[in-house]
Amino acid sequence: MSVYESVLDAIGETPLFRLARLDPSIRARVYAKAEFQNIGGSVKDRAALAMVEQAERDGLLAPGGTIVEATSGNTGIGLTIVGRQRGYRVIVGVPDRSAKEKVDILKAYGAEVIIAPSALPHQHPDHLFNVVRRLVDQIPGAWLANQYDNPANPEAHRRTTGPEIWRQTGGRVTHFVAGVGTGGTITGTGEYLKQVSEGRVTVVGADPEASVYSGGDGSAYFVESIGHFVHPDTDQDVWPESYHPEVVDRFERIGDRESLLTARRMAREEGLLAGGSSGTAVAAALRVARELGPDDLVVVLLPDSGRSYLSKIFNDDWLRQWGFLEEPELARGAADIEPTVREVLRHCPAWEDRLVPVSSRATLGSALAGLAASLAAVPVVLARSERRHGITATEVLGSIEPGPLQAAIAERRASPDDSVLQHLGPPLPTVGVGQPLSAARAAVGSHPAAIVLIDGRAGSLISRAELG
Repeated sequence: MSVYESVLDAIGETPLFRLARLDPSIRARVYAKAEFQNIGGSVKDRAALAMVEQAERDGLLAPGGTIVEATSGNTGIGLTIVGRQRGYRVIVGVPDRSAKEKVDILKAYGAEVIIAPSALPHQHPDHLFNVVRRLVDQIPGAWLANQYDNPANPEAHRRTTGPEIWRQTGGRVTHFVAGVGTGGTITGTGEYLKQVSEGRVTVVGADPEASVYSGGDGSAYFVESIGHFVHPDTDQDVWPESYHPEVVDRFERIGDRESLLTARRMAREEGLLAGGSSGTAVAAALRVARELGPDDLVVVLLPDSGRSYLSKIFNDDWLRQWGFLEEPELARGAADIEPTVREVLRHCPAWEDRLVPVSSRATLGSALAGLAASLAAVPVVLARSERRHGITATEVLGSIEPGPLQAAIAERRASPDDSVLQHLGPPLPTVGVGQPLSAARAAVGSHPAAIVLIDGRAGSLISRAELG
């Protein structure tokens, strides 16, 4: 058995596990590199250790100094473990969309945690990156790790992750699949594998459908620690310097539902409890492997543990609430299965067209003119919209009531040229498409209607009366 003088010595040398049950028809060998077996529970331990060591060599971190970082959680956990071991104060800023478990883990390891709103453009002073940069300016001896632009991030994977995979597969790896967050993992590992194999290894990026990296619109998605989100009001989209796009040979774009449900299948069928970004990567790896033969070997990197997402991905109620899970509930036996919102929608004519997209940049006059007659008393105002998988994928800002606003225009208390945002009311309640009717009725309460969420996005409207 291994014996270590420090927990930091246990970072790296993670095992490969054969994935043989998710799709037995695949002829290629598919192995998962279980990065959640690092001491801090994620692949980010590697970059954290490398960045701190480089900062010490460069004189950027001195005894008694402070490590500051903006992170969805995993890099912060790694930096906290490394930093506290070496006697540094650690301050970690996380977006409000990060799983609660990550915040709790950060605090358990001794980090000071600051939570910042995620729905802000990059240039806003309260954006997470700007918050942590101000802290660095204010605290003597503070150092910003800046994983997004720190060259020690990809270098950690050139030096450790890539060589491990090459050695573990005996140089037989033909395809490497990983998600792209900061880009450090896929860049460093991919560059090493391409170099050592003389270009024979194909590097595949696994990316959320909405991520800008693979051509998405940059809108919000539910898988954490992966992809590239761009707020619609951001004035300039800046990509991380840790990511070298030329290393990626192709992308596989994976929807939120497929990512989350694949992560759940891995736990139940392969015995690997991994996070949502691991689900994205494995779903992509399976697509790639289906095209290959018995002489090919695919390695897919699993970035973190599912223990950080027990309240989300592995919670049936959370998945139903956001419209990701539609499996019937069997708590009391098949005879007692309660109908779901989806079953009600099936009997509603043209349910896909009930939700009328209204741009947040629209004028009040154009918004009122475009509203449908159906459920017109409770239209929804959207930040952006697109057609995806037959539904309107949207981000909801609020609602407006046409009747009172038309009266206000007639009485000159409002102008058709006003921004619709000047007259925005609170958003309607939401129900997941797979929720039982009793749960949906409770969510709607006294409101006349609710937004139906399908895969985490507004897909339709349903009235209180239709819920029974």
